[in-house]
Amino acid sequence: MTPAAEADWRLFRGDGVPRAVDLPPAPPWRRFAPAAGGRPELPYLIEPKHADVVNAALHLRRPLLVTGPAGTGKSSLARAVAHELNLGTLLRWPINSRSTVREALYQYDAIGRLRETTLSRDRGERQPDIGTFIRLGPLGTALIPSGTPRALLIDEMDKGDVDLPNDLLTVFEDGLFEIPELTRLPEDVTDVEVQTADHRGTVRVHKGRIQCDEFPVVVITSNGERDFPPAFLRRCIRLDLPVPDEERLRAIVAAHLGEEALREADDLLQAFLRRRAPGELATDQLLNAVFLRAGGVDLDAEGLLDAVLHQLTGAL
Repeated sequence: MTPAAEADWRLFRGDGVPRAVDLPPAPPWRRFAPAAGGRPELPYLIEPKHADVVNAALHLRRPLLVTGPAGTGKSSLARAVAHELNLGTLLRWPINSRSTVREALYQYDAIGRLRETTLSRDRGERQPDIGTFIRLGPLGTALIPSGTPRALLIDEMDKGDVDLPNDLLTVFEDGLFEIPELTRLPEDVTDVEVQTADHRGTVRVHKGRIQCDEFPVVVITSNGERDFPPAFLRRCIRLDLPVPDEERLRAIVAAHLGEEALREADDLLQAFLRRRAPGELATDQLLNAVFLRAGGVDLDAEGLLDAVLHQLTGAL
């Protein structure tokens, strides 16, 4: 690396001296600003036999349960399906240990409604509509009736409570849910406008019930950390994504960064393959390394390659 290139690479020098710097372009998969065109839709490479499983789930209107080690493209598959089928912005429900089906369906701000109702009464104003305080969650938004189904990613299901998969069974089977706060309204109040999870405005709910016309395209990811109940598995189509082999890794690098970057990265690819074991390295780590190499960064510098291709399991 030339001294000039080295200076361009080291934006931060740790010398305590403030300086104006121009950040270089981010990797394509790390671009978010709308002014820069937002994040581009990157190619998703999938083997025909795996694409066939996706198509089976689409035809059967069943959730697709995608399993596999970290970095095999499980979440990206959901975005690719939504993009190719023109299903609109992908709805996301990231799972954690406190996730519940109820919050994924809708949220009701009872405290906010009480406060605003009290203030309106004190000012002699009309009380705010209850729909102002109800927002559909990602699952609830996905079930809004429409001619075209929405796409929903339920990410890392195995992080949730052990009862969460069973709690989803009724929604998956019937494609509907009720909002009790609306079903209890007087008989003359049949339609209420509520907010949606994607902030696209409001949707009219009739008598507190939402039922889909077309079952949404649901992709559920799991890292295989625990088993799911048979009743849940029976309602899903399962796709197990393997770690990509060398040929597929080369195709992924070329698709994301170009053939020229691939030609200059054979040693990085071999280093990645030597270090990789299931669950210990992810494909995007290889892309990170190749991107830095393409930008003129010396990955042979002490500790730098280890920092980029660090293991994902075990003690740090």
